Amino acid sequence: MKIYISILFLCIVFSCSQPIKNNNTEKPIFQKYTEAQEQIIEEYSKQCAKKHNYTYEMNEWQECLSKGLEKDSTISYLWQQKAMPLFKARKYEVGMQFIDKAVQYNPQKYLPYRAFIKCIFSKEYREAIKDFQAAIEMHGNSYEMDHTYKFYIALSHLQLNEFEQAEQLLAKDIKEQKEKFDDGAHYLDLFYFGITKYELGKYGQAIEQFDLALKTYPNFAEVLFYKGLSLAQLKKEDEAIAIFKKAVKEGKDGNTINEDNVLYEKYPYQMRWQHNH
Repeated sequence: MKIYISILFLCIVFSCSQPIKNNNTEKPIFQKYTEAQEQIIEEYSKQCAKKHNYTYEMNEWQECLSKGLEKDSTISYLWQQKAMPLFKARKYEVGMQFIDKAVQYNPQKYLPYRAFIKCIFSKEYREAIKDFQAAIEMHGNSYEMDHTYKFYIALSHLQLNEFEQAEQLLAKDIKEQKEKFDDGAHYLDLFYFGITKYELGKYGQAIEQFDLALKTYPNFAEVLFYKGLSLAQLKKEDEAIAIFKKAVKEGKDGNTINEDNVLYEKYPYQMRWQHNH
């Protein structure tokens, strides 16, 4: 039956013609710039680099920032601005040299950012976990790119096939969100919590989490797809086939993971819904 469901899904896809406060108030959260440093940022970032499109004029962008760093090499923001477009261009090793400099001069601000890059962009999951754990020591379980540090640690464990660790972390993170926010946990947390259940063979529990995610984002294609897989594992073939078809339709309509950075990188368990030509 598993083979039949898999073959059916492939046919459908390919033959049918997408901030918490710092706990330690004695430490500054961000590097404090002097008036002279602010002037350098204004001249070499705002008035020079940002007049260029870093996608098509990368050399000009980098040259402006390099001139600013020649004036003062301790300005963490300029190092981060050098790194950012390189990550988006998938030039991870080059970009990491620059973000390491930003972290050196301003770990409070840029350590969580570097951890995010390692988790979502360069896929250095064990290094991401180390950075996020260090960030938790500084800030508690704060936020980077709209999600908690524990969320990204859980994703890293998930990508390392350490499903129990991911499950435990997401359970705690979801509990904290429900206690803190009236509208409960983020649907992406619920999706990945469901994924941990699926990977651990807890198919009924996985469906429960997927259904919770669908309450907020009813057309979420990946949730529908993995719910279909879970139903197939429970021998509910007719339901599975129907939901697979819906998943494909919603995926092709673009109802997939909608984080800003999916323009540059696929998130874990995100599928490619486009036609093969």
